[in-house]
Amino acid sequence: MLVVEDDGDIATLIQTAFRRDGATHVEVVGTGSAALRAIDADPPEIMILDLNLPDIDGFTLCRMLRARRVSPPLPVIVVTARSSEADRVRAFELGADDYVTKPFGLRELTARARAVTRRTLSTPPAEPAYAGRLLTADFAAVDVAVEGRPVRLTRREFQILRCLVENRNRVMSRDRLLERVWGSADPVDARTVDVHLGRLRAKLGPAGRQIETVFGLGYRFVEEVDAAERLG
Repeated sequence: MLVVEDDGDIATLIQTAFRRDGATHVEVVGTGSAALRAIDADPPEIMILDLNLPDIDGFTLCRMLRARRVSPPLPVIVVTARSSEADRVRAFELGADDYVTKPFGLRELTARARAVTRRTLSTPPAEPAYAGRLLTADFAAVDVAVEGRPVRLTRREFQILRCLVENRNRVMSRDRLLERVWGSADPVDARTVDVHLGRLRAKLGPAGRQIETVFGLGYRFVEEVDAAERLG
């Protein structure tokens, strides 16, 4: 486990709490650059991340980690004094798995970390690939392309696409997507799903038409022939 926190007192409290919870190794660093070095030297199972760091802020650090497109991605729990909805949404869009505001309970934090770890370990293996006329997706390699051109997706967008493709031709409700992608314990507004779906469709270009909105119910990924028939 890696704790990225520049407040020494808070870092020590978090470290002690996780050690008491059974963690065998809890490393603490106080800067984003030190976090990157620690991750490169010995990738942790999970990272506790403060946003307000003295060099590389937590948002930038999340973006840098997700840009590496490592599979499986490093689970991240943001722990911060920033409590606005905009900050929460931005953190989730950049790939955070959970968001805890200060002040917080140490038992709650350790419980959330266990929940994130369980979700990471218990996520069923994705299909190795999807290949259509427009869209190809290698879920194991975290590689998505439309008409042969690579498409860069955020972690959440990739997870939504994977979830929809795995359940193609079946309607996935917003609540179900929240549970599968964000985790049922995460306090995320259902409208966040709509925002992510809109951005995902835009990035997929013509293949975005394969993600249908089923009004009042949710979303559905359809095969290209079905999508064409519906358009025609």
